[in-house]
Amino acid sequence: MRAFLTALACSAALPTLPALASEGHRIQVTGELIDTWCYYSGVMGGPEAVVGSAHHTCALWCSAGGIPVGLQAEDGTIYMVLKIEQDDQLAGGDTALRLASHTVEADGMHYLRDGINYLIVDHVISDLDITNLNHEDYGPVPGFAIPEPKE
Repeated sequence: MRAFLTALACSAALPTLPALASEGHRIQVTGELIDTWCYYSGVMGGPEAVVGSAHHTCALWCSAGGIPVGLQAEDGTIYMVLKIEQDDQLAGGDTALRLASHTVEADGMHYLRDGINYLIVDHVISDLDITNLNHEDYGPVPGFAIPEPKE
């Protein structure tokens, strides 16, 4: 009986699944394409340590190695980028590598699933290049990367 009720509940839910999969809305968002591994893992420091030209080479390596690309919006929202324009594969794709660490204005479809923002970029409206500070602007070691002395 339990198996029958489970099967019945699952079959009743099936007609609603395609509707859930098609949800999403078109947005335009401006932000920096980031390396999500370093951002979320903290391996390089806090989120402020993994942006701009100071993190550009690492972002290239991670993208080429299959780490998902993210877009950090100006309001701090992080979007997992599933596709950029015509690239068949995002990780290691020419567009993702060309735009790593760049600030872009993107137009695409936004999906929210299980608390995670996903973005399929249909069009990069503008590429503002790398706009965040780099080592030439604040020295070879940014202040936020210097550990506090232990007392």
